Amino acid sequence: MRPISELVYTDRFVRELPGDPSRENRTREVLRSCYSHVTPTRVAKPELLALVPEVCELLDLDPRPTPELVDVLAGNRVVAGMTPYAACYGGHQFGNWAGQLGDGRAITLGEVTNRAGETWEVQLKGAGPTPYSRRADGRAVLRSSLRELVCSEAMFHLGVPTTRALSLALTGESVVRDLLYDGHPAYEPGAVVARVAPSFLRFGNYEIHTARDDHATLRTLVRFTLERFYPHHVHAGEPDIASFFDEVVRRTAFLVAEWLRVGFVHGVMNTDNMSILGLTIDYGPYGWIEPFDLDWTPNITDASGRRYRFGNQPAVAHWNLAKLARALAPLLPDPTALQRSLDAYVPELSSLHRHSMLRKLGLVAHLETAREDDELLLGLEQLLGAAETDLTIFFRRLAALDAGDAFATLRDAYYDGEATPAAARAQLGTWCRLYRARAAREGITDAERRERMNAVNPLYVPRNYVVQECIQATEAGDRTALAKLLDVLRHPYTEQPGAERYAAKRPEWARSKPGCSMLSCSS
Repeated sequence: MRPISELVYTDRFVRELPGDPSRENRTREVLRSCYSHVTPTRVAKPELLALVPEVCELLDLDPRPTPELVDVLAGNRVVAGMTPYAACYGGHQFGNWAGQLGDGRAITLGEVTNRAGETWEVQLKGAGPTPYSRRADGRAVLRSSLRELVCSEAMFHLGVPTTRALSLALTGESVVRDLLYDGHPAYEPGAVVARVAPSFLRFGNYEIHTARDDHATLRTLVRFTLERFYPHHVHAGEPDIASFFDEVVRRTAFLVAEWLRVGFVHGVMNTDNMSILGLTIDYGPYGWIEPFDLDWTPNITDASGRRYRFGNQPAVAHWNLAKLARALAPLLPDPTALQRSLDAYVPELSSLHRHSMLRKLGLVAHLETAREDDELLLGLEQLLGAAETDLTIFFRRLAALDAGDAFATLRDAYYDGEATPAAARAQLGTWCRLYRARAAREGITDAERRERMNAVNPLYVPRNYVVQECIQATEAGDRTALAKLLDVLRHPYTEQPGAERYAAKRPEWARSKPGCSMLSCSS
């Protein structure tokens, strides 16, 4: 393990792609470029709140905090070998083309190659303005930065494809934000989160060049992408863009199916927030389904249209993939292959989601039980919506189902408890009888079914109110709350004595509290 100044850095992105010739750090349009050189802006009093040891290991980084490490992770120092930049991209936001967007508050420090030969991009979010900051200050607050660190690491341990988080640092400076966009701005503590991924390339990186008819830059970027991240789609030195896009479609379908499996709602699935590698990227106003509701969105900006609601995520991902296909189309003599891949998305996702839901029930798909399984899954969705039901607790309690009273086993999953309507109880009883019969056909014991279910149904997820309590504790000076939460989320499928509060369903006081129910993009 090495200090941060002795890591092995490379600059493939900067070296191989066209960059902004200007070094002027002011908001402006950047043409025929994939990035702009920019340096993080110094902060007053950096304090390292968290350093994730597993991510340090990915980078071969010594996890012992040093003044140099703190300075780098807060944006106060750039060590030799780093070539900081902000990426240029565009995107469709809430269904509309937004033009140039870019890294408005994110600055990539450099790419680290570890001893295993893997290359990881290290990026600071909240490290100051860039040419893409528009009217913003390039800073981030503790609230959003802590949420990003917690959720990205939780997703990794849940087994969902994701970017990672290396660290969280306070800046010692205040940032003004209007949390609910209701005309009441307030000072919040500033922070910087360091995030890590093989690449932060997103659909919008390709869209911007097509929108400008800059096919030369687009072609260079696509070749770079395939050579670095999809080399199996390069044949005789030529990129196979159609097969590359097909893989992106399938990776995206798998990603969304995994979101549905664990009850995650991204909240702002703009095309500039969709990873070209099929990773969960840009944790903004995300949320976790607590009471099951297909129409729930955590994003206050999305409250009227609910475009990014839980149940609409598969459709939005399909729409976003269509925009990526349109961006790639100018590079193909015949773009019909892109349409074939788009057409394959719906059956691919449907199959993945069906299989993951059966796995959540401890079952395996069989041709002879296909109709029975479809009826069982449809009944399950109706059952979850019949009364206010905690999604995470429901599946953990369902694993313990036996021949006894179904409601007694699953009572804890209902928010109304004993007040659950009689009709909902009867519906539960009917469905559980069908489920028991189907499980019996599987030929496994209750113990085997329970083991299967608990391996895919988490007990601990970063519940909205739990994360908000952690934010409040940290803002108040508690330097243990974040570490405790991260430690619990490292083992989401395993019951941990003493961690019961992290698995408890949302209390009534959190139903409409900001940060516990809905959030804004303000960060």
